[in-house]
Formats: sequence, structure tokens, C-alpha cells
Amino acid sequence: MALEIERKFLVIDERWRAGCVRRERLVDGLLATSKGRKVRVRMNGDGATICIKSRKSARVRHEFEYAVPLADARQLIENDCGGDVVAKTRHHVPYAGFTWEVDVYEGALAGVVIAEIELASEDAEPPLPPWVGREVTDDPQFRKRALRARRLRLGQGNLAPAPPRPGGRRSAAATGAA
Repeated sequence: MALEIERKFLVIDERWRAGCVRRERLVDGLLATSKGRKVRVRMNGDGATICIKSRKSARVRHEFEYAVPLADARQLIENDCGGDVVAKTRHHVPYAGFTWEVDVYEGALAGVVIAEIELASEDAEPPLPPWVGREVTDDPQFRKRALRARRLRLGQGNLAPAPPRPGGRRSAAATGAA
């Protein structure tokens, strides 16, 4: 049983590009979600996988990923994801003994750049590169579905979350409400 332990951060500038050693274009389609669990299909180049992710407990979740025929993945993405599909280029960037994955999104999420790092243990504290900013691992505003929904609501506007107003409420303009 594979465990996924990852942290996510906003990327604050382009300095990571100089360290990129490999990149790949990914297309992810969300097949199902339920109470924090999800099933995703992914195409990457000539390959494809289907992935089942359990509910998160802190930063840890069980992840089961299996190769599937590319034609099957394409059919699932085209017919069974209900438009819940995102494309991105994943850049692999070594830093201080760790490999960071910098995801640069396309299409409806163009402009979103998130750095992820997968860790061997929940209490690992990797050194942070100078090009990462605020951690968004536990921020629901930075889950793909939330980003996509917000982008669609705001008509491709700025995806940075609006700062809370006094009393914890955001303005109607900041949340995209009319």
C-alpha cells in the first residue's frame, strides 16, 4: 500500500526554471470524488494511469496508481470526467537533496503555478527554495476543483485568495459574488 505525503506551495517567481532537469505534460481527469477521496485518470506522453486516493489524514493519504492503456484513458477523459479535466506541464526541479515538482497549469487554470514536494515521512521538513512562497497544503482554496470553479466564476481573473475582512468575511467583489 503506497502512501502519499506531500506539501504544496505557491511559486513566487521564475527562478525555479534555471534548475529544471525534466518536464512532462499531463492531462488529468477527475472521475469521482466522495468525502475527500478521489479517482483520477492521467495521460502523460505515451502513457496513462488511473489513481485512487484515500481521504487525507493530516498530510498523508493512501494512493493506488496503475497503468492503463492510453486509449482507455483518453476515452475516460473525453466521456466520463464531466469536463473536470486540467492540463499542466510538470517541471522536476532538484533543490537541496529533494526533487520539487512545479506544476504550470494551462487552459482555464493558466497562470496557476504550484510547487509540490513528496516526502518520505510526515514530519520531514525540507529546506524551502527561495522561489516558493506561502504553503497551501491544507488550504481548500488551492485544490484543483476549487481553483477551477473560482476561475470560471471570476472569468479568468486573479486566483490569489482575497484577504479576509474584519470578522472573517470577504467582500462580495473578492469572492466573485455579485
